[in-house]
Order: sequence, then structure tokens, then C-alpha cells
Amino acid sequence: MKPVIQEITAAQLNKSLPSFKVGDGVKVHAKVREGEKERVQVFGGIVIARKGHGIHESFTVRRIASGVGVERVFPVNSPNIVKIEVDRVSKPMRARLYYLRDRVGKKAVQVKVRRLAEAMGDPAVAAAAPGPESTQA
Repeated sequence: MKPVIQEITAAQLNKSLPSFKVGDGVKVHAKVREGEKERVQVFGGIVIARKGHGIHESFTVRRIASGVGVERVFPVNSPNIVKIEVDRVSKPMRARLYYLRDRVGKKAVQVKVRRLAEAMGDPAVAAAAPGPESTQA
């Protein structure tokens, strides 16, 4: 990109959002206009994709509502996003989780999950959690 464009778009980037990646469970608080009124609506689900970079970056959140899969695409730097809460951190094996679209029921929202305390680096919780090497006889 040209330096002039980078300089203009740098002021419009939203730096207050937490870092999140594909596979994380998030709650997106977005502004919704209904007539003259404006309110905040929460859309929670799993991030299945992140695309673009800079001012053009967007992410897709998928959730199951009344047995039907619902996806919504949010621009990362949109002024309509109030905040993003990261519920759970995961370890996805892919850059995009489009395979979740084919799954039904509980399997539709299952991704390898790390506990949030372990992800934050709390050694006490990480030591207490059973690892893959511990087996019962």
C-alpha cells in the first residue's frame, strides 16, 4: 500500500479490541439501529474465519440458534462494534473452520479448547489440569 493511504487509515484502526484468533469463542457487542433508536446487540459464537488486513480486516462468527446455523461477518475496525469479549481460547489446526458448517448438534461448536486460565499463563491452573500423559489404570 502507498504510504499516504497507510497514514490515513492508521488513524481509523480500532486499537481497543482484544486479540482473538480463529476458533476462539467470542461475544461481539454491536450497535443496531432500529428507526430512531440505537441499541447494543450481543452476537456470541465461534470465530470461523479472519480475512484481510489493516482497515479492511473482517471476521466471521458462527453460532447455532434454534437448531439453525447463523453466521455474521463483522469488520474488525467498524465503529459499530462496541466491544469484543473472548469467552474461550482454542487451538485450531486450520486457518479457517469452514468444516463446522457441515456438523450438527454439539459437534457443530466443538473445537479443541484450552482453558482461559491456562491461556492467560496461570501456572497453578495449568499444573492442576490433567494432561494427555496422565492415564488411569
